[in-house]
Amino acid sequence: MNRSSLALLLLVLAAPSTPAADPPRVVRENIEWLDVWVPGNNVKDQPRVLLIGDSITRAYYKTVEDKLKGKAVVCRLATSKSLGDPGLLDEVKLVLGQAKFDVVHFNNGMHGWGYTEDEYAKAIPELVALIRKAAPEAKLIWGSTTPVRVSGKIDQIDPKTDRVKVRNQAAAELMEKEKIVINDLFTLVADKPDLFSQDGVHMNPKGSTALGEQVAAQVLKLLGGGVK
Repeated sequence: MNRSSLALLLLVLAAPSTPAADPPRVVRENIEWLDVWVPGNNVKDQPRVLLIGDSITRAYYKTVEDKLKGKAVVCRLATSKSLGDPGLLDEVKLVLGQAKFDVVHFNNGMHGWGYTEDEYAKAIPELVALIRKAAPEAKLIWGSTTPVRVSGKIDQIDPKTDRVKVRNQAAAELMEKEKIVINDLFTLVADKPDLFSQDGVHMNPKGSTALGEQVAAQVLKLLGGGVK
């Protein structure tokens, strides 16, 4: 080995290595769950809608399906995964890969309390980018996260609602920037404790119907002339 080669080798060996990127911080609940429902695979003459969310979404799904019956096929992906958890992206990618969707209505803000609001905000663009890549022809609607009331005392607002407001604000700013339709579900139920179940998180049947009707109206508005 000549001196030039030796010198080059020493430089390579001495050069600082690029540190590996830290793996994403994963925060999981004691029980994680996933509920996927994709009906109407043989329906070819109606647009397809996907609702992405959590148990709130799962509860109002039936109302949306009923309101859009004969006008659109409504599917759902309800999960306990939250923004910040890479598992959410895996699940969304899986479902979006199963069919072509014309509208995607999404929200995942009620879980993942182990993530900070900054972590939540930083994860929003990645979810939007994934949906757009996996469903490039779909029109998007973002639904704001609903408030939380005190369990057993639903006439009182739970302090966790302050965190919901911060998350909603961060998401809304991005949606406005990305020109994504905003469906303000928070305001719809914020001053109506009679729409909440006693756990303070979920809606009672009346509340779920109210949410579902507003979601259906937003979807129909966005589908416009695409509805037959």
